[in-house]
Amino acid sequence: MERRLIMTWVLVLIGTAMAPNCRGYYSNSKPYVPPRERVTKLHFYFHDTISGKNPTAILVARPNFTTAFNDTPIPFGSIYATDDPLTLGPNLTSGVIGNARGLWASTGEDVLTLVVYWDFGFTQGKFNGSSISMFSRNPITQTERELAVVGGRGKFRMAKGFAQLKTHFVDFSTGDAIVECDVTVIHH
Repeated sequence: MERRLIMTWVLVLIGTAMAPNCRGYYSNSKPYVPPRERVTKLHFYFHDTISGKNPTAILVARPNFTTAFNDTPIPFGSIYATDDPLTLGPNLTSGVIGNARGLWASTGEDVLTLVVYWDFGFTQGKFNGSSISMFSRNPITQTERELAVVGGRGKFRMAKGFAQLKTHFVDFSTGDAIVECDVTVIHH
């Protein structure tokens, strides 16, 4: 009996000594030493298609009253969910390398502007399984504009940077567009 009691106390003491240094739901803070930053430049196109039998952007909410740009496919207050293909060139046949999934909302009453949240996920090549996240204003009537890269995952963990967008093609009657992206990503 005495042996079991001693063995029990030994196990309790070992278990206590090996328990993680954690008080509640957090641990003691330690200074963060970031790994070396890398800069990666990406170039691709995304295809935002609202019209046709296989749209890549779907209307999920729209105001039930007259708003600015009511005569366009994307009136003020509209919200779309997207799953746009990313390609190497401006044609869909140039090779799909991923997709842009997320949401955009028409937020400009005076100028046709979107606020976008996209997760650009890569499914081919060196960055397969990684993604970059963008959240920014997108004034789509401007041929060239810039969006903020606010995060990433996989090989783009802790990403920041910017994307320069240039409209390659747009049909304002349908809302369909092909946009060229030059992205500078700073990541670990």
